[in-house]
Amino acid sequence: MNQLLSIAIQASLEAGKRIMDIYENEGFEVDFKGDDSPLTKADLASHEIIMNFLKETSIPVLSEEGRDLPYEERKDWKQLWIVDPIDGTKEFIKRNGEFTVNIALVNNQVPVIGVIYVPAQQELYFAEKGIGSYKLSKITKFSSLEKILDSANKLPIEKNNKQYTVVASKSHLSPETEEYIASLEKEHGNVETISKGSSLKLCMVAEGKADQYPRFAPTMEWDTAAGQAICTYSGKNVLDYTTQKEMIYNRKNLLNNWFLVK
Repeated sequence: MNQLLSIAIQASLEAGKRIMDIYENEGFEVDFKGDDSPLTKADLASHEIIMNFLKETSIPVLSEEGRDLPYEERKDWKQLWIVDPIDGTKEFIKRNGEFTVNIALVNNQVPVIGVIYVPAQQELYFAEKGIGSYKLSKITKFSSLEKILDSANKLPIEKNNKQYTVVASKSHLSPETEEYIASLEKEHGNVETISKGSSLKLCMVAEGKADQYPRFAPTMEWDTAAGQAICTYSGKNVLDYTTQKEMIYNRKNLLNNWFLVK
């Protein structure tokens, strides 16, 4: 498994490097996918780099850029990669730096490896079943997994601020989320709400910077799989609001139910 984690980390760092080339040096045209979400050349460049790394593993890949893969083709996959080449394309276009590269390995519908790279901040979150969850800052190049583990901080990191904190979406704060936060205020008194883009919200709970992340708006499997691994192996839960169980992956319908991370 360690070798698979190494490949996923290398893929995320190389994709991140190319994304930043485009982000900092090139005017990028915004195209639109069928569902009207923005697609930049950076999505496609990142997708290509990640696919080149992951094909070495001979494990099939479900990616946002290959979202039309029929269920009949993937329903018997016991193991697969789930990839979002850029999570937070809207944040990329707004140029606020809050976008990520997400790579997860799923075994029997459960994420067992998660890698999230934040190219604009040069921050890497990663997790693997059996070794736990980690965060490493100021990383742009892969050396070796041993060196990365030596330098990384194990998650969660203790929160200095004792105030109850909820992290919410920068682009999708639904009325139901506002209502839920109001119910937490009755329970905990004053609740601090932090707004963040992309899968950074899952990372903040894993890290211990936030107590909860309620998501009562649409997301897809590739938005959450890597973050769920990072949360799970730092001792947090990602609960499907409908089933009240941990979210599972490679479902027939790739649209997630509402969920709660805590």
